[in-house]
Amino acid sequence: MLSDRIEAKWIDAFTKALTLCKVEEGEEVAILSETQSRALNVHLTELALLRLGARPFHVTVPTPPQRVPVPVRSTGASDALRGLKPAIAALKSSSLVVDLTVEGMLHAPELPEIISDGARLFMISNEHPDALERLLPDPALTPKVKAAVKMLRAASAMTVVSNAGTDLKVNLTDAPTAGVWGYCDRPGTVAHWPGGVVVSFPGAKTVNGRLVLDVGDINLTFKRYLQDQVILTIEDDYVVDISGKGTDVELIRRYFAAWDDPAAYATSHVGWGMNPAARYEALTMYDQRETNGTELRAYPGNFLYSTGANEFAKRYTLGHFDLPVGHCTIALDGKTVIEDGNLLGELA
Repeated sequence: MLSDRIEAKWIDAFTKALTLCKVEEGEEVAILSETQSRALNVHLTELALLRLGARPFHVTVPTPPQRVPVPVRSTGASDALRGLKPAIAALKSSSLVVDLTVEGMLHAPELPEIISDGARLFMISNEHPDALERLLPDPALTPKVKAAVKMLRAASAMTVVSNAGTDLKVNLTDAPTAGVWGYCDRPGTVAHWPGGVVVSFPGAKTVNGRLVLDVGDINLTFKRYLQDQVILTIEDDYVVDISGKGTDVELIRRYFAAWDDPAAYATSHVGWGMNPAARYEALTMYDQRETNGTELRAYPGNFLYSTGANEFAKRYTLGHFDLPVGHCTIALDGKTVIEDGNLLGELA
């Protein structure tokens, strides 16, 4: 168990990350949090901004009541603001919003309005600063993530195969694609720390095949390495069959079913991790309350498949799985970009 005290080295880390976001002296910066936010990170953000000469102010809202029958984890779609107009107006009026909500605002419905006047939003994932310190944004990663974004935007088809039996096809035509390198330095942009991922949001009826979650792959909603193989059959975006034996398949079946919502079974996004500082084994090093698992999404060469909300396919739900899958070979329009979990070419 790590101690939740302010350390000088963590103020240094937060200062470096915010410097990459081009925080300027006198800049008015909103710190968005909720009552269940990690207080240590809220304090470190404030101290780092003050060290940079910015003028931070807090927008803190009560964590809302739970509205669903199961715990909500790792969605990137915070429910904290719930359309609260005065709070949104305050955030929108600043040039930088540092997002410290529990789930994060990446897919929250209020995000487009918050950044509509040019505010940039920097989400600090709900990680212990011990992890954030190790995963400071590295500008050297930025051109590689941008190259991956360019590849995905130019491609019309993705195929994913593995020795475990994965055989997945994704039509990428007109699929919105985003890359995150860990900081935001331009108006109207969004980033999260830790960064180092690229994802595409396929349109409706574009994902088909079989995804094999092998022993050792990760279910980040449960913060758990799989002990048993789970096979997902996907037709026109939707998981239509979940096969396998053991605890993992039972957990996944029950969590899917708990939502009583077809959209929970649908594809949210597909992509891969690219951060060489991110460690596959990191989940073993932290108690569950200490980690949000963003590092595991970003470890290099994983195929990141996610279920749940996909606003570009007009599907909305809080049900969500993030599933980093190892040892996959990924091709775009027939050209291999990841081989057996290893980034190739300009991505490496």
